[in-house]
Amino acid sequence: MTILIDKDQVIAGPTLVPAAHELARDAGAELTIGLVNNMPDAALKATERQFMKLLQAAAGSRRIRFHCFSLPSVKRSPEAKWHVESEYSDLSDLERGKFDGLIVTGAEPIAPELEREPYWRDLTNLIDWAKANTRSTIWSCLAAHAAVLHLDGVERRRLPAKCHGIFDCEVVTDDSLIRSAPAPLKVSHSRLNEIAESDLVQAGYQVLTRSQEAGVDVFVRQYESRFVFFQGHPEYDTLSLQREYLRDIGRYLARERETYPRLPASYFDAATEEKLARFERKAAHQRHPALSNELPALKLRADIGAGDAAAVLFRNWLRYLGADADASMSVR
Repeated sequence: MTILIDKDQVIAGPTLVPAAHELARDAGAELTIGLVNNMPDAALKATERQFMKLLQAAAGSRRIRFHCFSLPSVKRSPEAKWHVESEYSDLSDLERGKFDGLIVTGAEPIAPELEREPYWRDLTNLIDWAKANTRSTIWSCLAAHAAVLHLDGVERRRLPAKCHGIFDCEVVTDDSLIRSAPAPLKVSHSRLNEIAESDLVQAGYQVLTRSQEAGVDVFVRQYESRFVFFQGHPEYDTLSLQREYLRDIGRYLARERETYPRLPASYFDAATEEKLARFERKAAHQRHPALSNELPALKLRADIGAGDAAAVLFRNWLRYLGADADASMSVR
């Protein structure tokens, strides 16, 4: 799937994009960005839209040539597999093309150790390729954990409980990536593991932002490509955490997981949290999938600020990618 993203188009889905000749030329050089989307089936299409909207908002008048890929070894349902095969580019096209930037998402964990994940070899091959063939690559959540393990042997640690919610992050290092970022940065996190800041610093990584509750948020390292790592999910939209929470409640009621999911931190308003606490107590005694029909109406806090930090980070990232492209245009 190849898409030409223009600042004025409406992004409803990856197949509803104007043809290239319909888009007006702008003053800036065009950038080619790849998204390797390994998110679970339920989040597959939403992740496409989230990153396309982020890039559109961040690009200004610059045009983005956007390609979607997925690791072939990520297990998919028949429907999701059909979507990837019909709408995505083949991963082999990535190595034949010239990409300014790459975004690699995490995947739903299956194995207890990253090296035992079915997609491990494909992912490590991609990490090695990106080091030498992109100007910068973003690694998100599990992909960030896999990259630092493969590159420097930095192991992630299992958390006592899922890190899930909106967390205030502070800037700890001056860097062009976080220039003009809001204070604090409100970032969505949703993960079962973490990489300790002390381990990253010892291995030579530079931490840019952190949260007192969630730990390290954004960190970077320079290879031939500038690698940017997110432990969180800056691309998440306002309802992403709600969808995950309801999914996990459904899994609990269907006895597909043993424990009831914790409330996302700093996400629902106080009245909704009280209603959900009552529903949890009821679910403990009446555990059945039909009980999901009795879930209360959900209302979010007014101050979650979903997407504000991401807009700044991605605008700065595209400026970094575009510096060489603009320079090459000026000497033609």
